[in-house]
Amino acid sequence: MEFENSIYSLIPPVLAILMVVLTRRVLVSLGAGILAGALLLHDFSIVATLKEIGTIVKGHFISDGALNEWNVYILLFLLILGMMTSIISLAGGSRAFGEWAISRVKTRRGAQLLTVVFGLVIFIDDYFNSLAVGNVSRPITDRHRISRAKLAYYLDSTAAPVCVISPVSSWGAYIIGIIGTIFATHEITNMSAFSAFIQMIPMNFYAVFALVLVFFVAYFQLDFGPMKKHEEIALATGEVISADKKAAIGEGIKLEESDKGKVGDLVWPIVILIVSTVGFMIYTGIQNVKGLEEPTAITLLSIFENTDVPKSLVYGGLLGLASAILFFLPKKMGAASLGKGLGRGIQSMIGAVTILLFAWTIISIIDSLGTGTYLAGLVDQHMNLAYLPFVLFILSGLMAFATGTSWGTFGVMLPIAAEISASTNIELMLPVLAAVLAGSVFGDHCSPISDTTILSSTGAGSHHIDHVMTQLPYSLVAAGVSAVGYLALGLTESVWIGLLASAVIFILALFIIKKVSSNNSMSNESFNA
Repeated sequence: MEFENSIYSLIPPVLAILMVVLTRRVLVSLGAGILAGALLLHDFSIVATLKEIGTIVKGHFISDGALNEWNVYILLFLLILGMMTSIISLAGGSRAFGEWAISRVKTRRGAQLLTVVFGLVIFIDDYFNSLAVGNVSRPITDRHRISRAKLAYYLDSTAAPVCVISPVSSWGAYIIGIIGTIFATHEITNMSAFSAFIQMIPMNFYAVFALVLVFFVAYFQLDFGPMKKHEEIALATGEVISADKKAAIGEGIKLEESDKGKVGDLVWPIVILIVSTVGFMIYTGIQNVKGLEEPTAITLLSIFENTDVPKSLVYGGLLGLASAILFFLPKKMGAASLGKGLGRGIQSMIGAVTILLFAWTIISIIDSLGTGTYLAGLVDQHMNLAYLPFVLFILSGLMAFATGTSWGTFGVMLPIAAEISASTNIELMLPVLAAVLAGSVFGDHCSPISDTTILSSTGAGSHHIDHVMTQLPYSLVAAGVSAVGYLALGLTESVWIGLLASAVIFILALFIIKKVSSNNSMSNESFNA
């Protein structure tokens, strides 16, 4: 029986996702999905299945006889960031920064708004955004009794949604590159790929309303669904994450922290990390542009289109770690304490690294089964053109949710959307491309096997499944609002009517959410200190 490119190709992701929801055990669930997919690929041959899994795992580290730099450098950056965070904490920097912030950021609302602003400012790359902003914000949000699940939501919802509408980001460069190829294929010459990307920003309804929703959630303290329970516990007890979850994410080990810590012990290593990482992104981008076979002008866009993100993260991370150690040394806590701190940092990231490896493995299995191709093939069967933006938004969301990758969904769905538009109504080209981008980010936000979801929970120090389950209702609100907009856009062929329809539904949704959220028996502001 042929399982590839058929409905059977949905079995591995559906199995993994259902098991994650039912058992809350991520690795077991991902392992079941991996095993099921490999068995389907090899007609249930145990030997061939195990060999396939071994080959895929090896490919995460060695590809085509050479080091798989993307994967290895991402894993290294996680470990480096874990060590850096641990050393900053050991030096007393996190505690000092928290005390400093408490004296200036007086309310829980202020702490949350500050986190959102940090997320908007660091828009170069979603991985970097989640991890860097998480490390800066965690001391502030912990002091104001904001749950780690809430912090993870802020990180995730200001990472991908910002990057997907920012032309000067790794995402923007990747998307503009795909659009350029699409335009060349369909001989579209009346606009550039960059111009098209800019015009598509207001058409990306999910990114727009997910970001607006984040601000409303932070300002009005809108807690509903599973998030409400996490926030109530944090407010009442000060436990931003339960003791059993701390052990699960590697926070169970406590080392003696210096009482001589200063704000600079945290701020300067983070600043050095950010500045050096961006600097290396620009440097590697320039070097790669110069190395292209066809001469290309060195512009900000071409630099970020060709930058080496993982390598830049590692180089910037090493400088950040070195600076953290330099600030730690004057505390005179000894080499043994430094070694324990580095060890604790590595240990704190082992869970995230393991989940990421499992997620990459199931994504490879899903790709081999053609799950994305099967889902994409459904799009032009009995298609009514008026519903095209809506259908592409939903289908892209399902694909990103099932495959755990928004970038992979971009690669599959953008050309398909362009082909349908070019052969039916070229005026819908930009709206349908924007619908694909929006749906991909929505599905990626909801997927427990998405690497950005994993890294957001890691950056926040939140339990992974807690983050998935608490963010889901917020993502569904933004997605529902966006779906209405794409229906209106398709029926009227007007982007602004679509945006207006979404805005009206968004306002109605906010009234309902605020009413539900206001039923809390506790006052958030009574816990300012």
